[in-house]
Amino acid sequence: MHPRVFAKTHPDHLATILADGSRSLRYAELETRANKGAHYFRSLGIDNGDAIGIWLPNGIEFFEVYWAAQRAGVYICPISTQLTAEDAAYILNDSGAKLVVTDILVKSAQELLDRKSSLISDTLVILEGTQWTEAIAPFPEKPIADERAGYQMVYSSGTTGRPKGVRVPLSDEAADAPMVRAKLMQQSFGFDEHSVLLTPAPLYHAAPLIFSTIPQRLGATIVIMPKFDAEDMLRLIEKYRVTFVQMVPTMFVRLLKLPKAVRERYDISSLQNVLHAAAPCPIETKRQMLDWFGPIISEYYAGSEGNGSTAIGPLEWLEKPGSVGKAQGATIHICGENGEELPVGEDGLIYFAGGEDFEYLNDPQKTKDSRHPEHPNWSTLGDIGHVDEDGYLYLTDRKSFMIISGGVNIYPQEVENLLVQHPDVDDVAVIGIPNADMGEEVKAVVQPKNWDQSGKALADRLIEHCRTNLSHYKCPQSIDFDRKLPRHETGKLYKQEVRKRYWS
Repeated sequence: MHPRVFAKTHPDHLATILADGSRSLRYAELETRANKGAHYFRSLGIDNGDAIGIWLPNGIEFFEVYWAAQRAGVYICPISTQLTAEDAAYILNDSGAKLVVTDILVKSAQELLDRKSSLISDTLVILEGTQWTEAIAPFPEKPIADERAGYQMVYSSGTTGRPKGVRVPLSDEAADAPMVRAKLMQQSFGFDEHSVLLTPAPLYHAAPLIFSTIPQRLGATIVIMPKFDAEDMLRLIEKYRVTFVQMVPTMFVRLLKLPKAVRERYDISSLQNVLHAAAPCPIETKRQMLDWFGPIISEYYAGSEGNGSTAIGPLEWLEKPGSVGKAQGATIHICGENGEELPVGEDGLIYFAGGEDFEYLNDPQKTKDSRHPEHPNWSTLGDIGHVDEDGYLYLTDRKSFMIISGGVNIYPQEVENLLVQHPDVDDVAVIGIPNADMGEEVKAVVQPKNWDQSGKALADRLIEHCRTNLSHYKCPQSIDFDRKLPRHETGKLYKQEVRKRYWS
């Protein structure tokens, strides 16, 4: 399926609508604008296999540019609107983009315009504001003659260094050719022209992008939030009778910290499926969400690389609390530091075998490092976990976040999951800091619910809370406070930004 199908069968059906109701785009309009955009790309000499950048906030134009690029056979590079001009220029240079469509709402856009000389490509065209609409206006409404299917090349969020483009081979199929992933989503979630999906996270991130554009292949309506707000999300579910929402655990935490009266104010009975991923979810948080929303919350584990995934439904999860499910279309191998396979129940590096091939653009060493030393068709995202006797995967943490104290491995996620449940804690990052005797020691950096409470008394209470519930060697030896931790709009924590304060 493809949006083009619904432009013919349901031309007036809404493809997307801004949450405030100020703007919308019908499927017939999406088809027209996407075709015009594809002609515009060709006029610039942008051919199959080239790349373009989309540096836009959540909005109507994001889909217009995306679907124009998808039918022009190009790599689509969404760029975080939180990046500096320097970081955006890095992605544009690294990807070889020939065009970037941006907006005056992007804080660093003007700076990029002012420093265009820092961009390598002489053919790069930068559009801003209403220039996209003006640029495509003269072009035909019919498809280009040499349509091919393009695909996104998402850059990693850069939580552990410079972001890298995840590049998969283009299919060389027709733009509107059937897509296996769309069929699987249709089977899993029942997406069709009656579905209404709420997108509370930035479209430049892989999961929100996939769970917006693939449902559009199936005729769904996408409601776009400019940014996540817990109460506003509940209001929008009620207003638009939303049937599906894709979330991250941080959003669950924010929802659960709303006052009970606020949570009960809105009718969310239209929801049929809630899906979450991106980080391990605290078990108690998930239980509370299931109690509130009902048994409609599923979970998956995957990465932009597409090398493998797992999935677990709500009833399964209640039988296997804390698991992210069984492998889907690939095989899981848990391996030690030297690549040896580990027994059931033992933590190690998670590899997938049999998934899609990928490479990190312009970084052969990182691509090589993601492969198993003896089995080059096994690849890893760098996460640590274990499987149980039934083949269910449990995530422990990122390998790069592991703390080694006195030769003992400590995984911060377990401590973070405990502390974020505390009523006085709004957010938390647990890191290792230098220790002359032990190599590293555990520190928690806490964003308190009430800044006026920050200080020794709260720190002591939180450390005692950890020691009551965890082995002492895992517990923070000290706690610092921060007014706001550096989180990506998708909910991912920039832990390296916290860590470098103590290691610089």
